[in-house]
Amino acid sequence: MKNTIARLAGALLALTLTTGLAAAQSKVTIAVGGGACLCYLPTVLAKQLGEYDKAGLNVELVDLKGGSDALKAVLGGSADVVSGYFDHCVNLAAKKQELQAFVVYDRYPGLVLVVAPSHTADIKSVKDLAGKKVGVSAPGSSTDFFLKYLLKKNGLDPAGTAVIGVGLGATAVAAMEQGQIDAAVMLDPSVTVLQGSHPDLRILSDTRTQKDTLEQFGGEYPGGALYSTAAWVAGHEKETQALTNAMLSTLAWIHSHSPEEIMAKMPDEMVGKNKDLYLAALKNTIPMFSETGKMDPKGADAVLAVFSVGSPEVANAKIDVSKTFTNRFVDQAKKTTGSAK
Repeated sequence: MKNTIARLAGALLALTLTTGLAAAQSKVTIAVGGGACLCYLPTVLAKQLGEYDKAGLNVELVDLKGGSDALKAVLGGSADVVSGYFDHCVNLAAKKQELQAFVVYDRYPGLVLVVAPSHTADIKSVKDLAGKKVGVSAPGSSTDFFLKYLLKKNGLDPAGTAVIGVGLGATAVAAMEQGQIDAAVMLDPSVTVLQGSHPDLRILSDTRTQKDTLEQFGGEYPGGALYSTAAWVAGHEKETQALTNAMLSTLAWIHSHSPEEIMAKMPDEMVGKNKDLYLAALKNTIPMFSETGKMDPKGADAVLAVFSVGSPEVANAKIDVSKTFTNRFVDQAKKTTGSAK
């Protein structure tokens, strides 16, 4: 009898372990729009902390050159979820493609309009960019639309400024230092790298900060988020909720630990050899990260306004921006775990 009970207990234990393993093997592929960019740090950090595993997911991160490539991966079916800028959800809505963000990790976009070191004396405001050459990551990108918005807001015709694609990272820094462009819209860690060599670097707009973001847009302007097609979200609610839970836990961890502790968890290849520079950039970036994971509806409206300036297609599409995001998974996490504010 004892042997029978022991065998039954063993079988039940094996079944429990197998069931748990099966649950943990729910596979999700996330396409990241440039993992080395600090704006995407929460997605990478969640993997480093084991938060996806804790949420019952086997997550594969696929690092791509930019947000548009990550979006193509999801639309093409080679990835399930994008870790990229929310504005793609709005832009694609004009093309009748339904994308939906379900957790926001950047409450500010982190876009910084910087004057080239050789032009600090003659470019003192956005108005001075008329007729100048301004670098963006690529024409038609988030950086490009942000530039056009700032130009128009300051009474300039965006067509009167030459837009030049200089990429992100080292290529953008080189273009600025070599005088190929007069200014650029950049992201960290590149901005901090440039400041390290040029302490008097002139910054015309810095949306890494709450002050500038609210001043420019009247509310939070969401940057990085996890999003997918509306069809995938509707058909994978369990996975979507698990991803949301993992991201909220990661955001809570970020805001309860020091920049040094955060850096220590990041992959060595992303930190690089100059740890002091990475740490400085990280300190500049941390205020960007959301504490709640929720979309600010005013922020979503601001994204639509920005893209409407740069794209007649978006302006004329009569987009219902409320369909491009949902807060219900964050709200559910708050109800069940209390992990969101």
